[in-house]
Amino acid sequence: MSLKIAFDNSYAALPARFYARLSPEPVPAPGLVRLNHALAEELGLDAQALAGPEGLAMFSGNALPEGAAPLAQAYAGHQFGGFVPQLGDGRALLLGEVIDRGGRRRDIQLKGSGRTPFSRSGDGRAWIGPVLREYVVSEAMHALGVPTTRALAAVTTGDWVYRETRLPGAVLTRVASSHIRVGTFQYFAVRGDLDALRRLYAHARDRHFPQADDPLEFLRAAVAAQARLVAQWMALGFIHGVMNTDNCHVGGETLDYGPCAFMDAYHPHRVFSSIDRHGRYAYSSQPEIAVWNLAQLASCLLPLMDMGEEEAVGAATEVVHAFPALFQEAWLDRFRAKLGLAGAQEGDRALIEALLDIMARQGADFTRSFRGLADGRARDAFAGPEAFDNWAEDWRARLAQEGGSPEAPRTITALRAANPAFIPRNHRIEAAIGAAVSGDFTPFHRLCDVLARPYEDQPGAEDLKAPPAPEEQVTQTFCGT
Repeated sequence: MSLKIAFDNSYAALPARFYARLSPEPVPAPGLVRLNHALAEELGLDAQALAGPEGLAMFSGNALPEGAAPLAQAYAGHQFGGFVPQLGDGRALLLGEVIDRGGRRRDIQLKGSGRTPFSRSGDGRAWIGPVLREYVVSEAMHALGVPTTRALAAVTTGDWVYRETRLPGAVLTRVASSHIRVGTFQYFAVRGDLDALRRLYAHARDRHFPQADDPLEFLRAAVAAQARLVAQWMALGFIHGVMNTDNCHVGGETLDYGPCAFMDAYHPHRVFSSIDRHGRYAYSSQPEIAVWNLAQLASCLLPLMDMGEEEAVGAATEVVHAFPALFQEAWLDRFRAKLGLAGAQEGDRALIEALLDIMARQGADFTRSFRGLADGRARDAFAGPEAFDNWAEDWRARLAQEGGSPEAPRTITALRAANPAFIPRNHRIEAAIGAAVSGDFTPFHRLCDVLARPYEDQPGAEDLKAPPAPEEQVTQTFCGT
């Protein structure tokens, strides 16, 4: 294959017990659905070549460029609180790593490329639905300013995948700063493999927190990154849906878009995931689960800390227990911005929570309510707007303390920058998937194009702003497997 990619594969240089080496399984008739030209350029890749036959062969797993070192990564994980000592990439292969134009190391991974030693009873494949969902949502998250894995390409395979029914197969090419999870550390910790833990820690530190002088500082950096990330999720009404430790990225990126969702009508206990029967990963529970996941990471790092066991436990506990304060600070910063507030005052939390309480009681649309603050139409999101009007008097008074008002150009600019007009609404994603299953990718492309500029009002795309009608509501989302 003559396609040139300057791979620089550091994970493949780790010991063999970190992964399983294998090649992707070929597919019969691949077809390119979408190539992310901007991301390709960012990675230093030839977008024109990637759009051609050789790129299609790579994205489908039918051929490998020179220098690729395909492997399935090993990891463990707590899934809904229950520990599984071996999980691993059951339908994904890391092709290799590149150094992008900004000097950052990035993984290029195929998802849906066939069976691996970690597939268990799975077929290692993906159908078009979860591939398009991850493409749409991950790229929207990037445009919204949230740390996330990215989507480089989506291809069809010309083959069928069998779930509840027969569905068209597809492969996603995913890009990430790494695919190292809390569960990667757990995989070696549960085996008592201190040598592997040391190697993994050194590798992850160099990739994500090179300023960390020791495992405790690495943990501190991971805690801070997760606090910022979850605060961003909360400020967008995003629900990850499956915050297992194997889906918790140590560098603070949003990883794995399975049964995720953006809320329409706001409620703090909202759950969408069909497999989250007890609300473990509800919207309001995400900060607590992040702490729980970080505690598992801390446990894995304890043997690497250069101090006595009791001292190490105390030091790590103190670091993990710093999460709530870090999260609350980040949360307040995000929600102050959503109200157009430039500074911080003592009563700001109460003002924010009062609005959220009205939204929850009236089932107001999360995105529409906040975006409406910028154009004077927020009250339209409320069935009983009098409650909003009363709150808005306090909001106006708070803005006046900073010399502003809801009508001031400075305030409107700030509100528009913090509150998106467009999010990947569940019913629009489902409609795009339904059309794609029938062979029409036009709604998918339109959704991607609009969501690339989520903070802009885009004439002709008003329908993608709108909350779902009652018959359009999506109440459950599903894991891609």
